[in-house]
Amino acid sequence: MVPVALQLYTLREETQKDFIGTLEKVAEMGYEGVEFAGYGGLKASELKKVLDRTGLKAAGSHVGIELLKKDLNGVLEYSLEIGNRYIVCPGVPYKSKEDYIEMAKFFNEVGERCKEKGLIFCYHNHAHEFEIYDGEYGLDILFKNTDKESVKAEIDVYWVKYAGVDLLEYLKKFSGRLPLIHLKDMDGKDRSNTEIGNGIIDFKKIVKVAEENGVEWLIVEQDECKRSPLESAKISLENLRRILKEEL
Repeated sequence: MVPVALQLYTLREETQKDFIGTLEKVAEMGYEGVEFAGYGGLKASELKKVLDRTGLKAAGSHVGIELLKKDLNGVLEYSLEIGNRYIVCPGVPYKSKEDYIEMAKFFNEVGERCKEKGLIFCYHNHAHEFEIYDGEYGLDILFKNTDKESVKAEIDVYWVKYAGVDLLEYLKKFSGRLPLIHLKDMDGKDRSNTEIGNGIIDFKKIVKVAEENGVEWLIVEQDECKRSPLESAKISLENLRRILKEEL
């Protein structure tokens, strides 16, 4: 079974109050890993001790474009020390086809630097990358202009669905280039975020595609929660585990 992690942005209010305590709660829920969105001010050596103690693995780290430009060496060294393989750009605004092509050049450079260190660089999508330029989605332009070996995808299924794109077919396009998938569900009434299994996205089919196409981590995320984020994270894991067992 593909292991399951939690994107800590889901619990951003909790991590701001008690970063280490929140990691402990995530481990207690049964998540196998976490994807970072900041490190709570901890030194890499301090965070590594927490991960070792809780048994959590680093499934990835979201790093903003400005930090990638300003201090890539620091980003890479921190990830190496905590045992994180995946550096993920969480998104960039674009205004034109040329913006995608220019960003692709930079991502190729970042991807190559990551590769030299034994790490993997990924790009995470939202819905705006599905605007069409000359008959192509912006996201496709980006990946067409990046090296397949050094720039990988972290597809967010919610945003693909939100953009009105065929989710399963789109995931299959990235076979062998999709080590990470972001899982979050969509409320059928207002298209808001909801817990996995409580919305309209068919995760049974997504899990099957993931297993068939070399995905290494299933990463749960919920941008906005209508109940306690900790409760939402637990519900999503329980429902996803049930789906994974049904696929065995």
